[in-house]
Amino acid sequence: MLERFKVPDADRVYVTEDKIRTATNVIFLKMGLAEEDAQVATDVLITNDLRGVETHGVSNMLRTYVAGYASGQLNPRPNIRVVRESDTTATWDADRGLGAQVGPKAMQAAMEKAERHGQGAVSVTNSGHLAGAGYHAAMAAEQDMIGMAMTGSGGVQAVPTFGAEPRFGTNPIAYAAPARRMPPFLFDVATTQVAGNKIRLARRVGAGLIPNWVTGPDGTIIDHETDGIPESYFMLPFGGTRENGSHKGYAFAAVVDIMTGQLSGAGPGFINQKTAHYFQVWKIDAFMDAEKFKDDMDDFLEGLANTKPAPGHERVFYPGLSEFEETKKRRAEGIPYHREVIDWFGTVSAELDLDLDLP
Repeated sequence: MLERFKVPDADRVYVTEDKIRTATNVIFLKMGLAEEDAQVATDVLITNDLRGVETHGVSNMLRTYVAGYASGQLNPRPNIRVVRESDTTATWDADRGLGAQVGPKAMQAAMEKAERHGQGAVSVTNSGHLAGAGYHAAMAAEQDMIGMAMTGSGGVQAVPTFGAEPRFGTNPIAYAAPARRMPPFLFDVATTQVAGNKIRLARRVGAGLIPNWVTGPDGTIIDHETDGIPESYFMLPFGGTRENGSHKGYAFAAVVDIMTGQLSGAGPGFINQKTAHYFQVWKIDAFMDAEKFKDDMDDFLEGLANTKPAPGHERVFYPGLSEFEETKKRRAEGIPYHREVIDWFGTVSAELDLDLDLP
């Protein structure tokens, strides 16, 4: 994560993994989730926080989910329905269940199909926020499989190249692959210049935005650094400008919309405003010996990590390496939350008549 999004030292409150897990789980139970679902949704959020993916941890998302359950937008006890199914594929209607609650089940179903047939895919419609595609892709890597997850959330944030109207969400996509000795490969990115929730982090820590991340409300690219966050803006595809390759980010966003919205039956995100997801798994030993694959991945990832760094840089990372190292650090030292987040836990604890043991 860029330094501008990190919690300033003066505002950091360190919380142990156990305490934040317990508090988050209690809140999900209070919202009406079954015990197993509360544990799964909690694990998604806390795993994100441990990895340093605070955009999709409790800081930003838990309060949104609480509001969603309170308004009836989210269903804590969804009746998940199989709309269509084959040996290797399925389409689910999530009955307004939270993506962090339903997504791991869908990924598990895709993994079971891959275990039997070499590949498996599950499309999910009528769902809530996924809370991080990377978590779901990583589930497959833990079982000697390659995993992929995408989520599309409706066209309310990002414009296409040359566009002045939003046509996409941030439309994240993630891939994960296992290794033996090296930390697994985990690639998890939005198809916009910056993840939408990072702007929420920027507001919390008082940071501005760098050039070519967003447009003004008329679609004009803001090509200078801002001291704060503009009141109205749209997000740009990664690349920012056409000269820097924004057409590539735009096309990736469109692919995610096709694979999540159109394939699930939800329809185009900017028309129907439905959140949908897509999960796919490849079983490695359906293609080659899984042990050799992991050895080759070790050589590959080690080679990337040992690449000679450019002047001014200490080392080279590969996707997933910094998250692996951050997890070890945060498990030892605690997770650094902004004091505003801890204050929110205090407020919601009083509102819901809970006794949460947080600093």
